Amino acid sequence: MEHAPEVFTPLGSNQEMTFLEGPQPRRKELIFLFDVLKDFIKGFRKLHFIGPCVTVFGSARFKEDNNYYEMARQIGHKIVEMGFAVMTGGGPGIMEAANRGAKESGGRSIGCNIILPKEQKPNNYLDRWVQINYFFVRKILLTKYSYAFVVMPGGYGTMDEFFEAITLIQVGKTQKFPIVLFGTLYHEKLITYINYMASQQTINVEDARLFLCTDSVDEAMDHINKYAVQGFGLMRKKRMKPFSWLGERLMHSENVQPK
Repeated sequence: MEHAPEVFTPLGSNQEMTFLEGPQPRRKELIFLFDVLKDFIKGFRKLHFIGPCVTVFGSARFKEDNNYYEMARQIGHKIVEMGFAVMTGGGPGIMEAANRGAKESGGRSIGCNIILPKEQKPNNYLDRWVQINYFFVRKILLTKYSYAFVVMPGGYGTMDEFFEAITLIQVGKTQKFPIVLFGTLYHEKLITYINYMASQQTINVEDARLFLCTDSVDEAMDHINKYAVQGFGLMRKKRMKPFSWLGERLMHSENVQPK
């Protein structure tokens, strides 16, 4: 016996939902574009001087007693020891854990929070954060400032962010930044399916090797050091200087250099 489909109530803002319904009156389309532009400008101004980052993705649902929470916290520690800022989506769970590790090590802890009807509040371990209205703007900001990505266990949103990052590398829209998929048991079936896609030639065999899957924090950090710090010569990169007349300023630990 078939069950009637459940009624689905979207969580997006009314303006975003209206935009995605198709062509709108030109005035509404223009207002939407300006609203998106405001999101970008706010993000660019807030994050321009945070220095090179490593972005950590993962579930918002894990609590402090979860093993992956503790691993994300350790990863946050290690990332700032390498001289990077830790960037997350700014919320609870894995995001909080990574920010917490960065904060506890005296490094830069950054959040790019999304505004939802069921409010996601910025966690308590952020040095700087920005509130974003639109998911696609947020994903760009989470990618723009990072030289590596750590993908912890998570749900649809985490998978979306993982495949977005790997697709940009695959099609040559970004450089070959290191991606670490953390948790071999959790991601076992995902790895199997990616290898299946390669066997069916829907992706190249090389595309299935664009990331490292591991359970070792040290192995993850060695991978990032090899392909981000050494690979991109971050120690030799010049830092942006703020314009005081624009109200710009460096973060407190901006003088930290990748090692």
